Amino acid sequence: MLEKTYDPKAIEGKWYQHWESNGAFDSGTRPDAEPFSIVLPPPNVTGSLHIGHALDHTLQDILIRFERLRGKDVLWQPGTDHAGIATQMVVERQLEAQGIKRHDLGRDKFLERVWEWKAESGGTITRQMRRLGASCDWKRERFTMDEGFSKAVIKVFVELHKQGLIYRDKRLVNWDPKFKTAISDLEVEQREIDGNFWHLRYPVEGMEGRFITVATTRPETMLGDSAVAVNAEDERYKDIIGKFVRLPLVGRLIPIVADEHADPEQGSGAVKITPAHDFNDFEVGKRHGLRQINILDDAAHILDGVAADESEIPEAYRGLNRYDARKAIVADLDALGLLEKVEPRRHVAPYGDRSGVVIEPWLTDQWYVNAAELAKDAIAAVESGATKFAPKNWDRTFFEWMRNIQPWCVSRQLWWGHQIPAWYAPDGSIYVATSEAEAQAQAGAGVVLTRDNDVLDTWFSSALWPFGTLGWPEKTAELARYYPTSVLVTAFDIIFFWVARMMMDGLHFMGEVPFKTVYIHALVRDENGQKMSKSKGNVIDPLEFADKYGADALRFTLASLESQGRDIRLAEKRVEGYRNFATKLWNAARFLEMNGCQNAGDFDPASATHVLNQWIISEVVRTAAAVTTALDTATLRFDVAAKEVYEFTWGMFCDWYVELTKPILMGDDEAAKAETQKTAAWVYDRILTLLHPFMPFVTEELWHATAETRASDLILSAWPTGLDGLVNEQAVAEVDWLIKLITDIRSVRAEMNVPAGAKVPVLVQDAGEATKARLQRTLPILTRLARLESITQLDGPAPKGSVQTVIDEATYHLPLAGVIDIDQERARLEKTVAKHEGEIKSIDGRLGNEAFVAKAPDSVVAENRARREELVGLVEKLGLALRRLG
Repeated sequence: MLEKTYDPKAIEGKWYQHWESNGAFDSGTRPDAEPFSIVLPPPNVTGSLHIGHALDHTLQDILIRFERLRGKDVLWQPGTDHAGIATQMVVERQLEAQGIKRHDLGRDKFLERVWEWKAESGGTITRQMRRLGASCDWKRERFTMDEGFSKAVIKVFVELHKQGLIYRDKRLVNWDPKFKTAISDLEVEQREIDGNFWHLRYPVEGMEGRFITVATTRPETMLGDSAVAVNAEDERYKDIIGKFVRLPLVGRLIPIVADEHADPEQGSGAVKITPAHDFNDFEVGKRHGLRQINILDDAAHILDGVAADESEIPEAYRGLNRYDARKAIVADLDALGLLEKVEPRRHVAPYGDRSGVVIEPWLTDQWYVNAAELAKDAIAAVESGATKFAPKNWDRTFFEWMRNIQPWCVSRQLWWGHQIPAWYAPDGSIYVATSEAEAQAQAGAGVVLTRDNDVLDTWFSSALWPFGTLGWPEKTAELARYYPTSVLVTAFDIIFFWVARMMMDGLHFMGEVPFKTVYIHALVRDENGQKMSKSKGNVIDPLEFADKYGADALRFTLASLESQGRDIRLAEKRVEGYRNFATKLWNAARFLEMNGCQNAGDFDPASATHVLNQWIISEVVRTAAAVTTALDTATLRFDVAAKEVYEFTWGMFCDWYVELTKPILMGDDEAAKAETQKTAAWVYDRILTLLHPFMPFVTEELWHATAETRASDLILSAWPTGLDGLVNEQAVAEVDWLIKLITDIRSVRAEMNVPAGAKVPVLVQDAGEATKARLQRTLPILTRLARLESITQLDGPAPKGSVQTVIDEATYHLPLAGVIDIDQERARLEKTVAKHEGEIKSIDGRLGNEAFVAKAPDSVVAENRARREELVGLVEKLGLALRRLG
């Protein structure tokens, strides 16, 4: 006997342990079946589950469970990323708490400590994934620093180097002066800060009293200026293009160049060009052959005399950190009369997302991938449809990035990661090889080699994920079977960093795209549409929701809100509502249990003869087809699938079928009762199957609770297919008519404030023979569920005070004059309409006020719009009630 109350805590952990220990998630158990594979975007080994992960993993698990039920050989390949800078930072903090710095330990000992940390604490996020029901093939779990995966990474680097697609170059990078490493664009956080624009006057050489003014937020970088740029069409400067200015404080002559980078409409129309410390200036410098003068060391201090061009830097500033140098330079320029003005200005500055310090564009030697060459095949694959984006508009973003791609900096100045397989000889020669022995063979005996200290960007290794996890470069059976993968589910922010790079490497090394479909899911925001952040205090912990309402409720909420092209507004009430849905499903099982509807056995749904049973079977067929279409990778409409199965389960089955069949289940017609018991059990089994991808725990519990024996767990059972012949259109039409009539009569009663216990007559006018027959067949159900006294045919005019509703050709009159005060009811409705219309007018005034919309918090504007929409709906409903009274 089922427990009276649904308690997710009592069942969720039990079933997950059962599935995992019984191999339910294992791939390769159906060798003759069609393969279906997904690779999990590997979360950082340092990470813990956030709401974005919860959405990402839920959607993937829905697809995996759906395709497993469809009989496919599914592989959901899990694993974690070594997360170079994040992991190194965690371990360094632990060491610093003990008064130890990593350099005190040395590289090898430090890496031992990192591996120890990984063994103890690196599995947090995968344990949390299990809490939400992720049915990954955990026996195949990989780590980007696994020995086998590391070999694949090294091979890719060496092969690309041999092909001239990896090379060493001096270019600008995002430099983190705290961690002293290059970082990727994704690790740079653009923050709006209060700062200044310093307007500096540079004297034009040979033109006494002529100055050119430039504005900058970083005055200290002027020490590295190579030019001043103006627009060729700017009349103010046409006469001095090609001349020189003398760089204040430094004394160096630098040219005035014409370049489109200078905008005549911005400020003075002239910009200082510092190729070694600004990405735009670097490109200007390349166009004009300008010197690249680096003035900073790796800690963002002014070079203290160790650089080859130390004479470029006045001694007064050497060794100062960038901010002290800024103060000194500004003061000195002011003293010379070369500081025109200081303009307070909010502007955007780049910060390291982990270090929290301002990032410097810094000129340094790094390893680069010729991404533009590798991008060609990836672009062609999306253009040809070999890989498709869903929603489709994301392919435009992909093309925009890929067609403007820059060389990819893949080296990082860290210890934790894949050490770059390059060795240096004393004469500067570089040997790239899979091992030191191979490099030594290339260099020759007796040549002393020193290995590159840098490691590879983590995106370099994760780009191999779809084939490296399957055993490449070995030609494994798994690689042949599961590559290319079927679909990739991920977020938009890593289309370039991860998706594009997987495509480049997959096509280059495997000759095939790594996935056929890329599904880009929504961003999860709070209930007011705000992006979540710790500073706003609106971060949602998915595990808290799972503990409070159950993982099933959270999963169903996320799926139901996942609409292509729209971000998710996640409110706790929605999760609570879907917990109530799970309770409804539980209570339906208890109803079936109490009415002997527990075992469908070998029931043939085609044998059903009662119209209610034929109707619900037909609706199961339609719902199964709709959910199947929505979840297919050609469609991927998780919200539609969730809506279809929700409305069928709650509305058609729990509310209507259960209610409509109660007289049968409690009546004396044993044949009808037996058929209905079997039908109810058969339908409920399909409901559990259709819901399983979304709500795996409660459905598995009820699957076993509603039958004495099962051939298999629900997770390994079969998806409803081959049911099309069971649709009975005549039964569907009749029951739909019945439900609409009952619903309309109930609406009239509610709108007119008819007391719940009052039974009223219905007078039917203009009914055809088919409708009369339906009324006759359904009379007991109609009178009971609509609380009717009688149903009578009406030939003449309707009695005064009747309220009407029309369905098909027939009009149904409810004489309410003796039940309610018609005039009083009309006055009440009119008063309520006027009140709501007044409130709508007030909201329209606020929303039409540009100052209100601009200044009010987004959440307040959203609340006003939602309230207006609600009021408009109420006015329409009340207007219908008034028309009925008329």
